[in-house]
Amino acid sequence: MTLLDIAEVAEKSGLAPSALRFYEKRGLVEPAGRNGLRRTYHPDVLSRLDLVACARGAGFTIAEIARFLVATPSDDALRERMAAKATELDDTIDRLTRMRDSLRHAAACDHVPLVECPDFKQAIL
Repeated sequence: MTLLDIAEVAEKSGLAPSALRFYEKRGLVEPAGRNGLRRTYHPDVLSRLDLVACARGAGFTIAEIARFLVATPSDDALRERMAAKATELDDTIDRLTRMRDSLRHAAACDHVPLVECPDFKQAIL
């Protein structure tokens, strides 16, 4: 297996090397070792970073993600937080879906002004 150095991981993940070092300090990723002064990582670190990015995009904090990565089935508090976050995401998805549908309608609507169109307004609310 070929290890990736920190520059390669940074390039492939779109993260700065400083972010990778920060994630390492927080326990989100673990280097495989060093090649001289440069950290090296197993290639599977990229999928871990994708998971971290997805969780960050969903609104999880770095501390929550770190806890999630080592969670066991008996971590009831974390499970509760995950269920609450899933509900929040459902609400966000619903809101964004309404906005998307409204924008699609507005793109083809002839009402002046567009934002006063009853169909546009109804889709947003």
